[in-house]
Amino acid sequence: MKALKTIYKFLGSFGFACIILILLMILTFFGTLEQIDYGIYEVQQKYFNSIFLTHYLFNKFPIPLPGGGLLLTLLFINLILGGFVRIKKSRSRIGILITHFGIGLIIVSSLITYAFSIDGYITLYENEQSDKFLSYYEWELIIVEPTSKSQYKEFIIPGKQFKHLTGNRKQRFQSPLLPFEVELKLFMANAQPLPKDPMFNVSVPIIDGYFLNQLQSNKEAEQNVAGVYVSVIQNGNNQTNDGILWGMERFPYSVDIDGKKWSFHLRPRSWKLPFTVKLDKFTRELHPGTAIAKVFMSDITKVENNVSQSLKITMNEPLRHKGYTLFQASWGPGNAKPGERLFSTFAVVRNPADQYPTYACYIIAIGLLIHFLQKLFKYIRNENRRLKNDSIT
Repeated sequence: MKALKTIYKFLGSFGFACIILILLMILTFFGTLEQIDYGIYEVQQKYFNSIFLTHYLFNKFPIPLPGGGLLLTLLFINLILGGFVRIKKSRSRIGILITHFGIGLIIVSSLITYAFSIDGYITLYENEQSDKFLSYYEWELIIVEPTSKSQYKEFIIPGKQFKHLTGNRKQRFQSPLLPFEVELKLFMANAQPLPKDPMFNVSVPIIDGYFLNQLQSNKEAEQNVAGVYVSVIQNGNNQTNDGILWGMERFPYSVDIDGKKWSFHLRPRSWKLPFTVKLDKFTRELHPGTAIAKVFMSDITKVENNVSQSLKITMNEPLRHKGYTLFQASWGPGNAKPGERLFSTFAVVRNPADQYPTYACYIIAIGLLIHFLQKLFKYIRNENRRLKNDSIT
């Protein structure tokens, strides 16, 4: 029991909170330096979405560190124990309790964002529309079964089930709805198919004169184009068809089975929006005589339940609707001539805790204001008493 009490006091202590904050500051410093050589996504995953990590100082000396996910969890435990359970409850501490609640809400919003938020993008040319947005980083394998000339079924293998298949690893996927099994191997996060030249050798399979060449990961993870080797094994006769899937392929890999032409696509993971977005017009204005943006604006039509609504999305005014936020992210083509169709890219975020930090800031401000006023009134009362005592004497 004594040991448990000691642990309980330590976890709720002010000293433990200081240790966590110092470690978070170190983590932020190292993560900022890491962005010189790596992209934001990789740094975020390594330093802030992790439990433990190893930072190499000067690329030589390994330093084990707790990750941001672990530190935020410990900070939340410290806040509950020290800021609510152990703190003395009185009217003079109402402001402090309210402030602690606001800080806790910020931590909770971070954990919710980590666990449940998704983000991606939509790219639309003028007069195009879509009700789906794509992931920047995740991939999925789509198996398409044609059911008629104009209809088809899709079967999806999520990227998290095959992104680990590197080196000699391979895995088979099967379904009672498919007349074949799919074997995947040699997944590459960034790759490019190349023709095999007889003047050099490669260590990966060559299929129809092509092989998948692994490339170094881009600094910005969204610029990576994944690739994977696929084998389609027909049920019954075990006939195997080998192919290469690549994220930027112009034509899908296809196999004829039982009189049907099955297609296989490697594409960014997609999610469906509860509404449709149509790009009516994109407007770009620069400050006179400069290349500095003055206005980037997309005139869109939001269609939901057969009801259309005209809206504008600008750099500082996103569209927020049903838990989704659409930001003006980019545009193109950069070399477009006057009158040429432009496209607009919207960053899409679905975050259940999107507004929690705003609410938390209001709560913290109220708590600090109450605490400040209590201290001010107490000071005024003490000064009045002192003046009265001085006048009496």
